[in-house]
Amino acid sequence: MHAHCWTVDARWSIVASRSKQAGTKACRPGGPADMAEPQRARPKPTPETQHFWDGTKAGELRLQRCDACAHVYFPPRPFCPSCATRKVSIFKASGKGFLYSYVINHRPAAPGFTPPYAIAVVELAEGPRMMSNIIDCPQTPEALELDMKLEVAFQELDDKITLPVFRPAKG
Repeated sequence: MHAHCWTVDARWSIVASRSKQAGTKACRPGGPADMAEPQRARPKPTPETQHFWDGTKAGELRLQRCDACAHVYFPPRPFCPSCATRKVSIFKASGKGFLYSYVINHRPAAPGFTPPYAIAVVELAEGPRMMSNIIDCPQTPEALELDMKLEVAFQELDDKITLPVFRPAKG
């Protein structure tokens, strides 16, 4: 007969699994429940997005503009989503925008985030919208007003990845 025990897959998880073998480490201290807290997922730069990540590392928000139709777009890609030409340029954006939409997450479901935190859609001054997080502001509906002016800030995750996040604009 096999002894079964239940473990939580990680401290932040609501998923539990059953160990199928008696005496496995999952049932003892030092098993999965005692592992380090999971980290926030890291984006993986590709040749098409490397200019964007190089920009965030340098403290710049870099966007692309079509040389044929002048459409400014995000996320990065090697062709214009409006006219499909591959003649595009990279430029430094102003880093200004406004809060277009948001949701406040109160559940501890995402590794690397401490609730409550806002998942926001920011409309940039140059036109494109991007998802990000709002910092330096209470994560409440009273503080996060739609159309509030925002400015970019940069949050270094590690030596390779720096994320653009937004905070209320000063002035």
